[in-house]
Amino acid sequence: MRVHMLLALLVAASLLSACTGPSAEEEIYEHLEKAVTLEDTFREQQQPMVDLESEEQQLYEEIIDLNMDQFEEIKEKSQEAASIVEERREKLELEKESIDAAKEEFDKIEPLVEDLDEENTDAKAKAEDLIETMNGRYDTYQSLYTAYEEALTLDKELYEMMQQEDLTEEQLQEQVDKINQKYNEVIEQNESFNQHTEEYNTLKKELYEAMELDVTYEETDTDREEDDSSEE
Repeated sequence: MRVHMLLALLVAASLLSACTGPSAEEEIYEHLEKAVTLEDTFREQQQPMVDLESEEQQLYEEIIDLNMDQFEEIKEKSQEAASIVEERREKLELEKESIDAAKEEFDKIEPLVEDLDEENTDAKAKAEDLIETMNGRYDTYQSLYTAYEEALTLDKELYEMMQQEDLTEEQLQEQVDKINQKYNEVIEQNESFNQHTEEYNTLKKELYEAMELDVTYEETDTDREEDDSSEE
């Protein structure tokens, strides 16, 4: 199944006004919003990934429409599709680097939570919930990344198999089944990731309110496009 990850993104906010001086509240805000910015590269890979997936899927469909009398063409298209898989892998690595950098920035708020006004127990509780949710979001992304990377490896193996003249229909179907199963896992992990992100965005807004920060939110496109064609 050729399904691109629908990855939700963090919602950015702009600080309108706050107390003077580097308060814990302001420092937490700065780290959280910098984390959003660090996910820009993550977001920028979306459309290129969708385009590459569509291009690869088109090649796959062209390959399976050919017969063994056209083996040289099968081989050529399979090599081209395999190169696209590697391009997708490069985009995936850029996405992961972006997520990792954002998480590293986010982690800087943990020591600041203890510095929040002791009387503002609501803000502290929201901050702790936010940390727990972000940790869950990050862990889910790692599982999502692993599943997607494994799916790419299976894709690459498929196109290498297609370059073998003695490939049997049974072997081909077995590999396709593995690929579809792995992409189903990608979808499941992606849904969990999106749920964590939605919860995170809600909690972040509630935290800003509890810290009495005057902010305005700039909503961005939070999902990726979906390419739901399948390999059969």
